[in-house]
Amino acid sequence: MKLKKTFTLCSLMMASVSMLGCTGQDKVTNVNAEQEIWPNIETGIAANPEMEAKIANMLANMTLEQKIAQMIQPEIRDITVEDMRKYGFGSYLNGGGAFPNNDKHASAADWIELAEKMYQASIDDSLDGSSIPTMWGTDAVHGHNNVIGATLFPHNIGLGATNNPELIEKIAAATAQEVMVTGIDWVFAPTVAVVRDDRWGRTYEGYSEDPEIVKAYSAAIVKGLQGAVDEDFLSDKRVISTVKHFLGDGGTEGGDDQGNNTASEQELFDIHAQGYVGGLGAGAQTVMASFNSWNGEKIHGSKYLLTDVLKGKMGFDGFVVGDWNGHGQIPGCTNGNCAQAANAGLDVYMVPTDAWKPLYENLIKQVKSGEIAQSRIDDAVTRILRVKMRAGLFDKPSPAKRPLSGKTEIIGSAEHRAVAKQAVRESLVLLKNKQQLLPLSANANVLVAGQGADNIGMQSGGWTITWQGTGNENSDFPGGSSIFDGIKNTVEQAGGQVQYNVNGEFESKPDVAIVVFGEQPYAEGNGDLDNLEYQRGNKTDLALLKKLKDAGIPVVSLFISGRPMWVNAELNASDAFVATWLPGSEGDAISDVIFKKQDGSINHDFKGKLSFSWPNNPVGNQNRGDKDYAPLLPYGFGLTYQDKNTLADNLSEKSQVAAKLEDLVLFERAVKAPWSLQLQSGSELQAMTSSRAALNAVSVKTFDKDVQEDARAISFNGKEAAAVRLMAAFPSDLRSYVEKAGQLQMQIKVDQAADAPLMLGMQCGENCDGQFDISKQVKAANDWQTLTVDLSCFAEQGVQLGQVFSPWQLATEGAWQVSIAKLSVTSAHTEDATVSCQ
Repeated sequence: MKLKKTFTLCSLMMASVSMLGCTGQDKVTNVNAEQEIWPNIETGIAANPEMEAKIANMLANMTLEQKIAQMIQPEIRDITVEDMRKYGFGSYLNGGGAFPNNDKHASAADWIELAEKMYQASIDDSLDGSSIPTMWGTDAVHGHNNVIGATLFPHNIGLGATNNPELIEKIAAATAQEVMVTGIDWVFAPTVAVVRDDRWGRTYEGYSEDPEIVKAYSAAIVKGLQGAVDEDFLSDKRVISTVKHFLGDGGTEGGDDQGNNTASEQELFDIHAQGYVGGLGAGAQTVMASFNSWNGEKIHGSKYLLTDVLKGKMGFDGFVVGDWNGHGQIPGCTNGNCAQAANAGLDVYMVPTDAWKPLYENLIKQVKSGEIAQSRIDDAVTRILRVKMRAGLFDKPSPAKRPLSGKTEIIGSAEHRAVAKQAVRESLVLLKNKQQLLPLSANANVLVAGQGADNIGMQSGGWTITWQGTGNENSDFPGGSSIFDGIKNTVEQAGGQVQYNVNGEFESKPDVAIVVFGEQPYAEGNGDLDNLEYQRGNKTDLALLKKLKDAGIPVVSLFISGRPMWVNAELNASDAFVATWLPGSEGDAISDVIFKKQDGSINHDFKGKLSFSWPNNPVGNQNRGDKDYAPLLPYGFGLTYQDKNTLADNLSEKSQVAAKLEDLVLFERAVKAPWSLQLQSGSELQAMTSSRAALNAVSVKTFDKDVQEDARAISFNGKEAAAVRLMAAFPSDLRSYVEKAGQLQMQIKVDQAADAPLMLGMQCGENCDGQFDISKQVKAANDWQTLTVDLSCFAEQGVQLGQVFSPWQLATEGAWQVSIAKLSVTSAHTEDATVSCQ
């Protein structure tokens, strides 16, 4: 049953516990006893004494080593087929940006071949004595998004705007089929985070700021992935699903990824746990623990939440899997040594580095020493085997011989793309429409501009082929379409004219300009912001809108983003403004909505409604039901073609950002927009677009310092002059940082020193740079240190700080090996610079 479009407060009832989606005065507050906070979830999965007896018998005949192997989940880049044969891991995964043979363009046959080899190695008992089948888990979060040619659906934030659980179930079912074509058993979805601060880099992975939609969607997507419990549950057309991340990841302070959630226990349930009520009620078999903390305690180490609440009070009988080395963040733990997580209730360790081997060995030792009880290990393995038996892994053919395996016509099929196009059309939210500019006549002279217009990677966002969604070309999306593709096809079929120019240049004055702009792709903490002002300090897209408007051309803005943003200035400069979110591979569907039919009638009206409140300033964050709730546009807002426009052109453009100048982060876990990492060797240049890059005398690779891939290892071999730098196409103005006595700061560790200068520099264009030899300041002792240089020193060397193209560079002619972590430009420092310019 489709939910009402009115988004009325507390419009759904949560079975026997409290009002779903209630906030503010409507919120239930008369719950006193703990057992009333956390309900026992009825899944409808019948008890199976015969299966439980079979599990108990298997367990009794397993060695400790075999049991621990079931609890270890390594990543395909870190193990071989022979490792699987030797250890018999219970599961394995491919992380974002990991592919069979390390080939981004691996074919479906390549994926199947790896799945088959791993499976056969797991049931080969010649080395480990175990014939328990392994299972492969993958992050298929908006379609089978790691595989070239797959159907990519809108990210969750767009799906939330559709408010259509029936559609979500279809999307999940299509995703399950495309995943099974490649021989994979298990999907790390759905994400059921209720996002309370849009500055969080994973905002687009959430359906809403309010639990109302999240609960219904969680049930729908689990049903679509796994099948209904009373129908085709975990059949040959279904995969195992994972409800994640337990618990409270969307409610951290300041929207800090992997940060601290300080909600009360009642709020934790009312707001953040509703996706689990829905998803577990639909029979989800696995739950992923969250990186975040709850009131200071890391969830991966919380026995109360993982064991007492989830497995005890809520009655969850599947297994809990960790997130990417999440166990290593528990105080006292490392990636390779963490008894605390098992004792807290973690059943499967996701350990996607070479730390899997010491972790395996340490867990065995810790059970033998009594640090981990044998009963806890037996409980974990019982849960793992239970899920495998329910999924039929002991009875199904091997991955290459399953019914859907190898049927590549299913991947990106017309049927699945039709579902995705429906989702795109229903997800669009019309925020502004002056003088009923939309829908447009298709036979007009249309100018299409903006960097997002013909960019399928940008419109698809993060978790798209690569982890961050970066480094992709339109050719990486066979069968997909850009937003421009749809506009061009629609207009030309109607006899109109299309001009396309990213910068808005035109030969003949158009009747209307469609400008497609917005956020560049990002994932997880790499997308964290300190405020929601769009293009803060570098408003190139606003300049484009104003240029067109000043030319007397009506402007339609199509805004690509993973969250609502403070875009008052861009709204003022637009005659019509559409939030397109991250529509995925079917960008052409947008033209179905913004253009009329050739007879002048409406083709598809806008249906999308905001499932996130649109901000009225860049620093405040408001959610439906908050005290003094006053967003620019409220939860549930969305114009149709029958509605009058409500936004004028005089919205305040004063940012209200505090007078304190925030640090400008250049690199933290990832390179921050608008910069990219560039390698230079001699006169040759190369951009780094994946986890590794090499060019003659220099190479760079990602590695884990504190969290996943948060540092870069740089190796210069000394064969010729080489450099690594951050570069942007447009200059940044750093003058305000100089005025506040700012510094360039860098975390660095020397892995191998050389008898040659190591130059730290900054560039402002051709023959415009400044640099300092830091070879004497860095310590060659494999210790991390922070180096700082006063910005005024670069100014003294002639760097024009009003137009900096490269705010950071390392260059040398020697054989240096260094690692870098956070890079930033800071203001108002309190300590003297470590690199002197005197």
